[in-house]
Amino acid sequence: MSLPPAILGVRAENGGFHVKAAGLKLAGRSYFAAKTNANFPGNRDRFGLPTIQGIVLLFDAESGIPVAILDSIEITILRTGAATAVAARRLARPDSRTVTVAGCGEQGRVQLAALMTVLPLERVFVFDADPDRALRFADERSRDLAIPVEAVTDLAAAVRSSDACVTCTPSRQPIVWNDDVRDGTFLAAVGADSAEKQELDPRILARAKVVADSLDQCVAIGDLHHAVAAGLVKPSDVHAELADVVDGRKPGRESAAEVTVFDSTGTALQDVAAAVAVYEKALASGHRTRFRFSA
Repeated sequence: MSLPPAILGVRAENGGFHVKAAGLKLAGRSYFAAKTNANFPGNRDRFGLPTIQGIVLLFDAESGIPVAILDSIEITILRTGAATAVAARRLARPDSRTVTVAGCGEQGRVQLAALMTVLPLERVFVFDADPDRALRFADERSRDLAIPVEAVTDLAAAVRSSDACVTCTPSRQPIVWNDDVRDGTFLAAVGADSAEKQELDPRILARAKVVADSLDQCVAIGDLHHAVAAGLVKPSDVHAELADVVDGRKPGRESAAEVTVFDSTGTALQDVAAAVAVYEKALASGHRTRFRFSA
């Protein structure tokens, strides 16, 4: 049984909503999950609330019975960080020791922690549109990770000094430019999850080996979307989807000089797999609230 992924985006005055849904068969049981996330970048300043809020509805795909409602914040953050770590293991230089993280929210925290698990990082630069937020982030991460984490206001200079760069911002225009990306750099573009968002200069993607989490989705809403719209990249130019690289159908990094880009728009299959893992762990541990979905 195949339940192909689908995505829906709806703009709102100060943010937007997106719905991602897909089905997956795991350990002989079929599941379907639909995640609705609200993304409102000004929430922390306006209301003291997280930027991203939402829920995941998990169903038994054989009977259609709803089996769980889960908060989506941690599921979204953690699965996104995990995808970057998987990509970095195959696309970053294995000797990468310096990274720049643009965006000092919860996603930035998890992205950095994920990269620490796969790269021998020794120095971190962090950038945010709010310099005070970057300073707080740097102080907290320096203590927790026991490596130097430095808040910077010159993102271009930080990128020029880095082996890897992760962007996880709500930007609607490029913040990392081609001239600042040196040969051998790995970039993970995480923030562009709608057609209006953009973090990378399209010329970077024209120059790089590009790996998408979902090619069709990245062409529609990722940084790849802007490179294709500018006529600098065709979908057929994309090296692979991440699953192709993980399975060995396509190679990852093939030289120390390659610029590699992971265009990460977040896939519904990631959400289903993460939701099932949380659901089954809750069943096994007994840490759950039971209620009936129907009479």
